[in-house]
Amino acid sequence: MSLPPEKASELKQLIHQQLSKMDVHGRIREILAETIREELAPDQQQLSTEDLIKALRRRGIVDDVMKELNFVTDNVDQELPSSPKQSVCITDRQSTLLKKTNIDPTRRYLYLQVLGGKAFLEHLQEPEPLPGQPCSTFTLCLHFRNQRFRSKPVPCACEPDFHDGFLLEVHRENLGDGTRMADSTTMLSISDPVHMVLIKTDIFAETTLVASYFLEWRSVLGSENGVTNLTVELMGVGTESKVSVGILNIKLEMYPPLNQTLSQEVVNTQDENGINRPVCSYVKPLRAGRLLDTPRQAARFVNVLGYERAPVIGGGGKQEQWCTLLAFLCRNKGDCEDHANLLCSLLLGYGLEAFVCVGTKAKGVPHAWVMTCGTDGTITFWESLTGHRYIHKPTNPDEPPAAEQPKPLYPYKTVGCVFNHQMFLGNCQPSDSVESCVFDLNDESKWKPMSEEAIKSVCAPGATTSLPPFPPLCASTIDASVTSNEIEMQLRLLVSEHRKDLGLTTVWEDQLSYLLSPALAAYEFERTTSISAGNEEFQDAIRRAVPDGHTFKGFPIHFVYRNARRAFATCLRSPFCEEIICCRGDQVRLAVRVRVFTYPESACAVWIMFACKYRSVL
Repeated sequence: MSLPPEKASELKQLIHQQLSKMDVHGRIREILAETIREELAPDQQQLSTEDLIKALRRRGIVDDVMKELNFVTDNVDQELPSSPKQSVCITDRQSTLLKKTNIDPTRRYLYLQVLGGKAFLEHLQEPEPLPGQPCSTFTLCLHFRNQRFRSKPVPCACEPDFHDGFLLEVHRENLGDGTRMADSTTMLSISDPVHMVLIKTDIFAETTLVASYFLEWRSVLGSENGVTNLTVELMGVGTESKVSVGILNIKLEMYPPLNQTLSQEVVNTQDENGINRPVCSYVKPLRAGRLLDTPRQAARFVNVLGYERAPVIGGGGKQEQWCTLLAFLCRNKGDCEDHANLLCSLLLGYGLEAFVCVGTKAKGVPHAWVMTCGTDGTITFWESLTGHRYIHKPTNPDEPPAAEQPKPLYPYKTVGCVFNHQMFLGNCQPSDSVESCVFDLNDESKWKPMSEEAIKSVCAPGATTSLPPFPPLCASTIDASVTSNEIEMQLRLLVSEHRKDLGLTTVWEDQLSYLLSPALAAYEFERTTSISAGNEEFQDAIRRAVPDGHTFKGFPIHFVYRNARRAFATCLRSPFCEEIICCRGDQVRLAVRVRVFTYPESACAVWIMFACKYRSVL
């Protein structure tokens, strides 16, 4: 019979423990000394192995060892696929025999393997124990849903040789669960962690609690092929609870293998503290009080918060960082997911049926945006980074090529899932292309829902993975009029200095600057409401202010920050704006107007318009 290396190692360790318990090594040494003294001729210098075995048999040592050992062979055809067909266990006859568990193929199991430890620095200088020599040992104890397990004791060392596997039955709570096979979404609702306790036993059989750790196992539900490897850092206990004890390498595997794993974003989205949280916990209905009046104004508020791509955690993996709402608001900038979560929360607060969509833009770039479902079936996409809204009209792939199809105006290419605080739905349509997707979320043939129990278990208040209650929005502390005037004065100075370096004089016309205000107000109104208004009055006022034979040029630009020098440098990169600022000619008059529109959390939209008028020379 051929044994795999790990089984052979286990077999050797069990035999070694039994030999040590019976003090076989000491008895062999005594027999060896007697045999050399009594049976060897004076001229014979060596004792052969055969002679020693004969001596052991005559004194009954071999028979004693065999009597104390019991070989148990179990047929384990229903074990994990990677397990051998037969396994041999050696146990002490006086102790409880190792219990073999028959695997029920209709139940779901979590196979947890401990594949060694490292960095147990307290035992860095620990000498390797000699065979038969007593030493301190580590034992790992596990508890999961009314099941308890204990590892084989291993000698204490800097890198303890843990190599144990534990088969944990996931549905153990009540008998009714045995009638069905739990899928990924059902298992996500099981919030019980695997409790791991590390015990040290010294040579006097005194036990010490070394570490206690609660393992969140549900990350395996979103891993490829239902297998994941974890590195668990054990911390001390009591006054040393902040001190690292060591590291265990853990492998988790679902059995039977999962037919469909959860999207990685569902399970493994980390906040700024590196804590795994389900995406649904990042969205909750949020009321803005009297700070924002309409959903579109809310979209404009989210749009003027700064955009900054979040760094990838670990330098190269797919694991991204999502911010909690307070961290996002206090920074006043964040990634597209942070913007989408906030906008969805605000739209939910206004009573709309809103969802965050996770998918891609052009070239496969990951992206998140917001979708609302109207009572008439209208699907509207909201781009949280720009405030733009798009009506979705799906194309029909079964139409003939000559048939006219609606051309999408939105930048989205694919959608993998949608979610809010109560629902998570995975896209299971033949194509994940947004333009052909049908957003009938009640059709389970197109959108597979996660169970409501799973959502509640991980997102309900008090759940270990849920976020605390959302903070309220704060009113702006910026004085719009004062800030507008300050930025405008700084820009005038910067323009004058720039023209002076070019050998040009600068003459400002205050009346022309004032006439630019309605245009800036109209631009912001259009960004907020998607309605253009007031442009006719602005054009009429400019015609009256510019004499015959003169030319007027204007350049509006928008920023979400209040740094005048930075804004001026950006404006100079535009050839059209530079042409206005560096205008040469007869009777040149310059104008600049700044209008700051404030929003909650001291976010602001800054509109700047440079203009000039001069006499045309033919």
